[in-house]
Amino acid sequence: MNGNILDLATRWWIGLGSAATTLLRVTLILIAAWLLIAVLQRAIRTLRERIASRMDDRESTKRAETLGRVFRYLVGVVVSLIAGMLVLSEVGVSVAPILGAAGVVGLAVGFGAQSLVKDFFTGFFILLENQIRQGDVVKLGEHAGLVEEITLRYVQLRDYDGNVHYVPNGHISTVINMTRGFSNAVMDIGVAYRENVDEVMRVMADVARAMRTDPILGASITDDLEIAGVESWAESAVVIRCRFRCLPLEQWNVKREYLRRLKAAFDAAGIEIPYPHLTVYAGQDPTGKAPAFQVRPLEAA
Repeated sequence: MNGNILDLATRWWIGLGSAATTLLRVTLILIAAWLLIAVLQRAIRTLRERIASRMDDRESTKRAETLGRVFRYLVGVVVSLIAGMLVLSEVGVSVAPILGAAGVVGLAVGFGAQSLVKDFFTGFFILLENQIRQGDVVKLGEHAGLVEEITLRYVQLRDYDGNVHYVPNGHISTVINMTRGFSNAVMDIGVAYRENVDEVMRVMADVARAMRTDPILGASITDDLEIAGVESWAESAVVIRCRFRCLPLEQWNVKREYLRRLKAAFDAAGIEIPYPHLTVYAGQDPTGKAPAFQVRPLEAA
């Protein structure tokens, strides 16, 4: 009888020791995971602050903060998952069936939310590669406008009419950024065929020089007017192509003002800005002669 009691006490003591050991190991795993998450997130935050301190614009700082939040979130999720699996192993729960079930569930969720996952991955690389910044004017597929906000899920654009476009990042295949670094104000100037092309180019250059000395517009133009030459012979005009190099977002203002001033300069110099002409032909009579086209007076009409 005493032997049985001693045996039970021994087993109880061994089991208690094993439970205490398991509890201690679980506690150590949780503490280690918590410390690791805190250290890694602190390191990411410190690195982000150092990078942001070297940036001179608000948008780059905001982009660094967004990427920092993404990396801190990923660190927390990965370390927590590993710690959870270690804890389950310590308490005697088989991890293999759970991983198998999680894989099946993850596959089903992945198929159902693949567009959302694609949005997040594409948005992450757009932010990482600095393809788009807030304040840029971009064209994303068939959508174009001023970038008002960039998130991991979408890019918010506002067009010239004031319409707001929300473009999912997963739908972005090409990015045309019209305001990165510098912009060009490209213009095709049409003049009549009877005009002297060299004289027209001289007037164009004079107007451009006057614009560069303008106290307001001159700051928006970074280089002299570049006249490429005769671009084409159109139906009713000789087309001369030229361009200004401008500061970002200023190309449209420069173009409008240059065309306004050039119209006044062409008028002063007597240079014709052509428009389509219509010649009315009355046809021929049976003898092959073209009779004169009869025009009735306006009063008679």
